[in-house]
Amino acid sequence: MVGSGRKFEKNGFLSKLKEIRGYIVADIESFPQIPFWIIPSQQILIWWNDGKLGTTTKITRKKALELINK
Repeated sequence: MVGSGRKFEKNGFLSKLKEIRGYIVADIESFPQIPFWIIPSQQILIWWNDGKLGTTTKITRKKALELINK
């Protein structure tokens, strides 16, 4: 997975999505009002399968907000 000295591994990512319920995402750039969203792993998988997360799931803040607000 992603981290110091590690690369993105598609199979590890997909396996992790099966084990978790989802992610809690916060927009800290909006401080002191910090909006957050609970994104189910199934939604992440849909975005992945639709090619909306790029090839390594590393997306910009702008792209993340676009996906969340749809």
